[in-house]
Amino acid sequence: MRQMLQVMKARLLAGEDLVMVTVTASSGATPRGAGARMLVGKSGRICGTIGGGAVEYRSEQIAKTVLQDKSSRGHDFTLTRDDVQNLGMICGGACNVFFHYLSAGDPDILALADAAEARFVRGEDAWLVSDLSGGGRLSLTDKTDAAMLPYLTRQPHRVQVQGKELYIEQIVTAGRVYVFGGGHVAQELVPVLAHVGFRCVVMDDRPEFTDPALFPTAEQVILGDFHRISDFVSIGSEDYVCVMTRGHAGDTVVQAQVLKCRPCYCGVIGSRHKAAGVRKVLKEEYGLTEEELNGVTTPIGISIQAETPAEIAISIAAQLIAHRAERNSR
Repeated sequence: MRQMLQVMKARLLAGEDLVMVTVTASSGATPRGAGARMLVGKSGRICGTIGGGAVEYRSEQIAKTVLQDKSSRGHDFTLTRDDVQNLGMICGGACNVFFHYLSAGDPDILALADAAEARFVRGEDAWLVSDLSGGGRLSLTDKTDAAMLPYLTRQPHRVQVQGKELYIEQIVTAGRVYVFGGGHVAQELVPVLAHVGFRCVVMDDRPEFTDPALFPTAEQVILGDFHRISDFVSIGSEDYVCVMTRGHAGDTVVQAQVLKCRPCYCGVIGSRHKAAGVRKVLKEEYGLTEEELNGVTTPIGISIQAETPAEIAISIAAQLIAHRAERNSR
């Protein structure tokens, strides 16, 4: 979403009218669910996707009509079995799609894009609100808005609020992935996580592994002391932690500090045999409780028989994606 807003702003400033196409509800086996978006200009789709196939193709045609009419509107796609066969699709179901007309140079939309970017930079929760009954007016909100607070969930949804039909979607989620150890697995992991929307911070105590050139997609790369991580980072309940220092000693001392912060996820690379030994040390020498120790996922990553650093990175990324989705569903 961040990239889409950046592209949107650039195109609007260049004098181009746009349409933001958003799936606001879906049922059955449609290609993409609520929250899928794409940006369309006069030449067609610019970025994003609502699942490809016939629905996306037809939505591009509708978006071009919206550009001509300069007016936002919604459209319902209901795909029966015959529709699926006629359209050459393998997915059936129904989805509601809204077409937001964005006028070139619109100061309100440009201000919204700037405000969203500021939230991305600061890592603060933010929700995009579309007034579907009011011409698709877009606004940004957060948990300081008492009137909207009951409706600010992790899952995108449509809701009636004071006579208005709103579509609300969280576009910025507080929390980062703190990767302790900048070795080969970390170098493969960070770009994958960044590509699927995680904001990564890498920390190591070796200068050669904290070269920013190794982590061009990381938000921050830190050279610091593993024995004093609170001097360099602040970990909270919205954050994820991946521990992969160069040895057991580093992993242990990092875990001893991190687990006290109660991150939403803490994964540690290594074997089950190693994990048992580290757990014993953390309990006997550092005084961690069973509850705190149970907050560790080790070996890190899902089981896909991964061997190379790149394969291990994929397994870890998959686990974080699953963990994020589970939290969002709750």
